[in-house]
Amino acid sequence: MSAPPLVEFRDVAKRYGHGPPVFERISFVVQPGDFVGLIGPSGCGKSTLLRLIAGLSPLTAGAITVDGLAPETAAGELAFIFQEPTLLPWLTAAKNVEVPLRLRRAPAAQRAQARRAALALVRLSGRENFYPRQLSGGQKMRVSIARALSFAPKILLLDEPFGALDEITREHLNEELLAIRQQQAWTAFFVTHSVAEAVFLSNRLLVLAANPGRLHREVRIDLPYPRTSETRQSRDYQQLVAEISRLLRSVETTA
Repeated sequence: MSAPPLVEFRDVAKRYGHGPPVFERISFVVQPGDFVGLIGPSGCGKSTLLRLIAGLSPLTAGAITVDGLAPETAAGELAFIFQEPTLLPWLTAAKNVEVPLRLRRAPAAQRAQARRAALALVRLSGRENFYPRQLSGGQKMRVSIARALSFAPKILLLDEPFGALDEITREHLNEELLAIRQQQAWTAFFVTHSVAEAVFLSNRLLVLAANPGRLHREVRIDLPYPRTSETRQSRDYQQLVAEISRLLRSVETTA
């Protein structure tokens, strides 16, 4: 028997008030360990989809289950990473990482252990006592990732987390994120406007269309893990980037 899905959308529709529909009858299932890329034109509802999974916005119609539960009930299993690191400027990197654990009233010893492990994962063990103003953009994002991973979530929701970074830093963080995923068992939903980034990270890619938002096509990305800088030079990778780029252009033309 196949494993039960970790996340399931069944005929999900969403609108805000009396406005036009954001989504129209979206259905898909996600298994534990999937890395799901979400790509599509502006206005197709990529970020709204993450908010629905997190239980931050109510459905208009349909149903969503997260680990067999309603999203708002399963919210404790989720971590959100946004485009901006959203660090508290008056706290050090270490104290920023501890914030979710303090909210869960974790004991001091548990907080310290989880903080050290999370900072080591993102290669910031020597920056624990630095304040956000002392960190580069890439380092701030690493702290944000460490904070999200500090309580071992089952699902990571990433909303264009590397979109504001330069290309080299972005590629390095892509590789580091996948290296962390090899060590931990979380499932990811990753919103991006970059086809190259989506193909590099994902094993499943959901291409959304707009007006209203809907699932246009799912593409399996069968490139082997681990993926490194050499992956980007491979013919298979470059062909997939070209294929998805053509598909996205056709979606934008017909939207």
